[in-house]
Amino acid sequence: MIAPARKASGLLRRANERKTSSVRGSMPSPPRRSELSARREAFFARPIEFIPCRDFLKADAADVAAAAPADTAVPLERKGGPAADGKGLTPYLASLYQTRLLSRDEEQFYFRRMNWLKFRAGKARARLDRRRATVRQMETVEGWLTEAETVKAILITSNLRLVVSIAKKFVDASWTFDELVSEGNVALMRSVEKFNFALGNRFSTYATYAVQRHFFRLSQRGRQLRKRFVHDGEALRERADDEPSTEYRSAEQIEILKGLFSRFLRELEPRERRIVVARFGFDGRPPRTFRELGSQMGVCKERIRQIQSRAMDKLKALAAEARLEQTVGDWL
Repeated sequence: MIAPARKASGLLRRANERKTSSVRGSMPSPPRRSELSARREAFFARPIEFIPCRDFLKADAADVAAAAPADTAVPLERKGGPAADGKGLTPYLASLYQTRLLSRDEEQFYFRRMNWLKFRAGKARARLDRRRATVRQMETVEGWLTEAETVKAILITSNLRLVVSIAKKFVDASWTFDELVSEGNVALMRSVEKFNFALGNRFSTYATYAVQRHFFRLSQRGRQLRKRFVHDGEALRERADDEPSTEYRSAEQIEILKGLFSRFLRELEPRERRIVVARFGFDGRPPRTFRELGSQMGVCKERIRQIQSRAMDKLKALAAEARLEQTVGDWL
């Protein structure tokens, strides 16, 4: 009788061991030391910026920041057809007028909530040890920051139509309506970060000033560019009138210019070279617009403009280094 009992006990023990090992295998493995170290580094390097408020230091700050007004409602879509201001616009722009505006109380609540969450996250992170912060501690702080970003998105979305109404007044030869809306949205996002809700002012007043100031800068930059190009064009036309006969142009000079330009293009990054060639029609095809290149390369047209600007700066530096202007001037 003893042997069978021992055998049954052994079988039961092995079954329990297999069950325990199976449960352990199904549990997520803890992160490696190197992964945890990298996560801590990224966690403490993440900037946390907020608008300070004395109310955040009070004992009931968390309750006040969580107390939403009675008219708060998410999502922000309003019922009914599109507003009159949204008629004649693209589907994306028209959809902005389907988002209702926030009331003063809602606006105050969301700005207070966003900044309180960032304040709470920054304060909690400051208490953590950079070398011993646990995954749970970091996830708690990151959760507050994620909620703050969600609140920020609500504030941005409810004010996008403000950018559209301002952009209509600044369309000129340098900036299209779509480009101004894109630039204005960037200014709006910065305004949400910088707005001091504790002063009691409406955000629309602050954002209007910030977006208009950004548009004024863009318009001034556009006028300067147009003025420079007009002057350059007049100078070229005047020079063309006084241009010597073609007998003073040699095939050798043309080959020198081709060689220099080819070398300049090779100095650019592949994407920069592709954009410059396409924008100015150096491949024999009609010049392509920012929008066309953006669609082909899978980025927005503003990104194409930024890459072209960077490439042109490089070409100017290369031309100056090669003394191209002096060389061509000596030939003329």
